[in-house]
Amino acid sequence: MTGSEETPSFRLAYVPGVTPAKWVRIWNERRPDIPLTLHQVPAGEASDLLRAGDADAGLVRLPVDRTFFSAIPLYTETTVVVVPKDHLITAAEEVTVADLGEEVLFHPLDDVFDWDAPPGEPAFERPATTEDAVELVAAGVGLLVVPQSLARLHHRRDLTYRPLTDGPESTVALSWPEEATTDMVDDFIGIVRGRTVNSTRGRQAAQASQPAKTAGASPEKAKRAKKPAGAAKATPAARG
Repeated sequence: MTGSEETPSFRLAYVPGVTPAKWVRIWNERRPDIPLTLHQVPAGEASDLLRAGDADAGLVRLPVDRTFFSAIPLYTETTVVVVPKDHLITAAEEVTVADLGEEVLFHPLDDVFDWDAPPGEPAFERPATTEDAVELVAAGVGLLVVPQSLARLHHRRDLTYRPLTDGPESTVALSWPEEATTDMVDDFIGIVRGRTVNSTRGRQAAQASQPAKTAGASPEKAKRAKKPAGAAKATPAARG
């Protein structure tokens, strides 16, 4: 080894709101020989990062381009509406889109929902980010519909949220370029799917046992070996 070779690593991208800590911990337990590096990227930039080869896989929000990417849906988040704590909506345990008909709803440029425009009254402008939209909600000039994880990520003491029962939904998935399904990607797929240690390492175990199977005698050869043709009894001299 020359010392100039780079240590292989698994590069995992993830979008805001996703918490990969549990899967990272399992990876470190099962693959201590390969470090895992995390890269947080805005939801709208995750696909470009993976296309460029700057990450091996990503925890992203669907949809993705299925002609280029493979994707395994992991979970669908609860959709919530973020409101000031003194807003009338807080009197209800959950709300519907119809309940928002007379409210001003912000539609940030990095909105993760695939809709042309939110319900209710249009805002005077589209905030650049979800974080900016949360600040405007705190100022009392409108409301915001987001996945629950983003409401928690941008939590403020003066804000709260309620589930939106019939709103759009956001699904988080593990995604990677289909033509770049490496052994490391396959190992991480096993982790997010809940495979055990043995099943995750099944590929390596099968490869390791292959030479032993090749060296063994075939059933037909073993049968012929048990019944040698024309075998004569050994003479005393031969036995000696």
